[in-house]
Amino acid sequence: MVIDKAKTITRGRQTKILATLGPASDTKDMIRDLFVAGVDNFRLNFSHGAHDDHRKRLEMIRAVEKEFSASIGVVADMQGPKLRVGRFKDGKIALKEGMVIRFDLDETPGDETRVNLPHPEIIGAVNVGDMLLIDDGKVRVEIIEKGTDYLDVKVVAGQKLSNNKGVNVPGVILPIAALTDKDRKDLSAALDMGVDWIAQSFVQRPEDVAEARKLIAGRAGLIAKIEKPAALETFDEILDHVDAIMLARGDLGVEIPPEDVPAVQKQIVRRVRQAGKPIIIATQMLESMIESPAPTRAEASDVATAVYDGTDSVMLSAETAAGAYPLEAVAIMDRICHRTEADDHYLEKMEAEELRIKEDASDAISAAAHEVAKNIGAACIINYTSSGSTTLRSARLRPSVPILSLSHNLATARRMSLSYGVYSLLVEDVHNTDGALERAKEIVLQHGIAEKGQRLVLTAGVPFGTPGSTNLLRVAWVN
Repeated sequence: MVIDKAKTITRGRQTKILATLGPASDTKDMIRDLFVAGVDNFRLNFSHGAHDDHRKRLEMIRAVEKEFSASIGVVADMQGPKLRVGRFKDGKIALKEGMVIRFDLDETPGDETRVNLPHPEIIGAVNVGDMLLIDDGKVRVEIIEKGTDYLDVKVVAGQKLSNNKGVNVPGVILPIAALTDKDRKDLSAALDMGVDWIAQSFVQRPEDVAEARKLIAGRAGLIAKIEKPAALETFDEILDHVDAIMLARGDLGVEIPPEDVPAVQKQIVRRVRQAGKPIIIATQMLESMIESPAPTRAEASDVATAVYDGTDSVMLSAETAAGAYPLEAVAIMDRICHRTEADDHYLEKMEAEELRIKEDASDAISAAAHEVAKNIGAACIINYTSSGSTTLRSARLRPSVPILSLSHNLATARRMSLSYGVYSLLVEDVHNTDGALERAKEIVLQHGIAEKGQRLVLTAGVPFGTPGSTNLLRVAWVN
């Protein structure tokens, strides 16, 4: 197949695809094929693999980026504190409803009567009557007695319990730092590698992101992963302190009732969009494709629902990192996004969403550009941006035409690739409106975004290169 590299960045859809790399996608050829198939950004999961593994993958991403003259964002996902039970003498035990087990701080391998729970913070925070959910909720136990260094629990549901299964504590804010020692080392290594985003796990409150933001010091964007119910209670404050949100529905779906997850997803997308920041919907989107060449109908509906909700990006995890069909997973996700966005109801929904427009010139210019582009049938909206703020203002309005984000700042160009409808490119610095328009016309023709005779809507800050100041709107013909 002959690939038109100049047109590869124009996907023909607004929703972005974020794919996780791992053993199934560990070569430059596979990363290249994933990009061509539709991946816009890549995720490096620091819960697995050594730093050298992630560094090599990042180098391969940058090689693909250079080959296609694209801007590819890379997310480094921190592991966070992992709450797990200890090990058993025989690797696992059988469970029966009503049986009692002691969870304690003793590291000796366990049996049917007791097992290690190496988290005194959990023992201190919970109370008699609280529930612990283990192994993604497959095992449920109720606390019937509590001591200073142990919990006695009664099995409510579950057939077996094996080594090192994860523990969730619904309804309890745990006094555990969101950044572990491992996370600090991983974060430092990721920044030195040159990633574009840091995703922080186990965020429960605004204070949890303060240390990460300090350590990042502007070298990458900060994504808060919403996977704990406590984070929902202070969500607006958390959102104020980060650059993007990832709704990680796996752990969250264990700790809140499953019937609440769809409504929470819609509310989170709406609030993040209102704030003008990217939102990623993650976890279990096409999970059956880890082993199957096609998704279930429910999974296809799940991806479509996220698109209808107006998310910036949908994410693949083990499907591309360790699955048997990584390319097929990307291809079907790409097709679902295309088909959903082509639905008239989708376009109506994006237009109907009422957003509060801030009382400043930059927001007013972006809103005006959106209306002008719609009314004159423009081929695209073009943003010249230094910090990315102009592009984020455009993306929050969810225009039906592409947003071409042009920046002389490579870090900005890469970060913008996560946002809805944005095709971001690195360009040489421009110093006046005429020069900016001429360069924009060359780019839209080169990448097939517009044809001669179509119109463009351009926004920028004048003087050029001034961050955070959008004060120019211009309509031009492609000639």
